Amino acid sequence: MLDVRNLSVSYGQHRALHEAALRVDRGEIVVILGANGAGKTTLLKAICGVCEGRVTGEALLEGEDLVGQPPHRIVEAGIALVPEGRGIFPDMTVEENLTLGAYADRARDEQRASLDRVMTLFPKLGERRRQVARTMSGGEQQMVAIGRAMMSNPSILALDEPSLGLSPLLSKDLFKTLRTVREAGLGLLLVEQNARASLAIADRGYLLDTGEITHEAPAQELLTDPAVQRAYLGGAAAKPAPKPAPASPHPAERPVPTMPANRPSPSDIAAQAVKSVASRPARPAAPEPAPAPKPAAANGAAQRPQPAPPRPAPAPAGDRKSASDVLGVEIGDIVGRAAQTSSRRAAPANGSGRLPTVPDRPPMPQRPRAPEIPMPDLGSSADRLKSVLDEIEGAARRAESWRPAPSNPPRR
Repeated sequence: MLDVRNLSVSYGQHRALHEAALRVDRGEIVVILGANGAGKTTLLKAICGVCEGRVTGEALLEGEDLVGQPPHRIVEAGIALVPEGRGIFPDMTVEENLTLGAYADRARDEQRASLDRVMTLFPKLGERRRQVARTMSGGEQQMVAIGRAMMSNPSILALDEPSLGLSPLLSKDLFKTLRTVREAGLGLLLVEQNARASLAIADRGYLLDTGEITHEAPAQELLTDPAVQRAYLGGAAAKPAPKPAPASPHPAERPVPTMPANRPSPSDIAAQAVKSVASRPARPAAPEPAPAPKPAAANGAAQRPQPAPPRPAPAPAGDRKSASDVLGVEIGDIVGRAAQTSSRRAAPANGSGRLPTVPDRPPMPQRPRAPEIPMPDLGSSADRLKSVLDEIEGAARRAESWRPAPSNPPRR
């Protein structure tokens, strides 16, 4: 029915289509596959007479050459184009858009029959024939565009990206509709980005690459062709098994050791460290000087001894362990060593009992001193360290029995 031979299109010095050849028979769906910019839309426009470039070659419909004829003459011959983007009149109703498609002389006598056929093929258009086209969904507007082209009573229906912008569900319904249109006896020349869905309903397909048709085959053969699958269908049918990696010239690296499952916890490591410190021989502690006698009271009476500061109460007896049991060292030993270290640091470095002076340093000018504030008697460093350790042990025991409060307390 439609026989295209050596069809070429040039835009100035640029050749967009080079000697393309294809055919479409009655009741047949033919798909043109190609990448973006391959010339698919240019091919449809050149056949339908709406191409802006220079067109040469032949496009024969029932033996009549259509190249060089105006678009309305091509529609009269029997080819209707559904352009990309639908191209409907948005401010007109559905019925008005469909009626405009029947302006050709070959369609005027059968306008009522063609309208009934379109309404039967697209029931939603019959339900919304009075609705303004721009208020319809994308899929419904695409139905209007296809129905308007069918109103011209064509023999060949050319569609440029009919599923563009449609959801997957609407695209599925669209391809079902195109199959129904084919059963009505029309030939369909389809340019479609959804290659897999279009080949599923097509009879034959052409591959267009940089303006040249490189391959023609039945649709099912193109679906199973590995080259077509890699180029247009997103993968190959069977991928070759990966080759084994070549042996590395470098010596094998040592395996990274893995931590054992029953490794000690941080608490166990800390306890072992304290035990190793406690196992070392302790140096003899220096005797502490006797405390100086306190001055008597002003009235001659003996001063009463001050009570010792209260210490935290010990935790209740039970199965709780003390710090000595957990760490394996007595707190008294730690206090003694800390006191010995403190006394050594406090001793003068020269052994004379006096701090060394800096020679050849001018004396500092005398400044008025601030009144001295008596410091409270904090006791010896050993007592303070013992008190701190007791507080730590008490806090640890309290932490064992502590439980977090609920984040959202119940409302009363």
